[in-house]
Amino acid sequence: MSAQPDGPYGPLIPMPDLTPDALRDAVARIAPSRIPALTRHLFEATTNAQQTQSLAPLRAFVHSWAVFVAIERHPARAVRLRELERIVDAGEHDPTEAITEIRRIHEEAAAEAGL
Repeated sequence: MSAQPDGPYGPLIPMPDLTPDALRDAVARIAPSRIPALTRHLFEATTNAQQTQSLAPLRAFVHSWAVFVAIERHPARAVRLRELERIVDAGEHDPTEAITEIRRIHEEAAAEAGL
């Protein structure tokens, strides 16, 4: 796991290495209820990688879960993302600003994860 700054508003955990085991450990610490989804996704990615003889499914798995961890390890960012997703899902207002902010959160998380 890479080092992260300390402080009261810092991340819950350091950003893990981008391996299935490290990502699973991180998810177990910050969002244990998501372990079944991660396990299913890893099984599907492994199966698809074997069937297609391509690493693309495993790369997609790592990307998806690394971004998830990068977001969820910052509770305020995770809460904000869920608020924005509710705004978009509700369909009561123009979602343009919310979608733009969702994209920004995902881009920042991907950069933080080193993707």
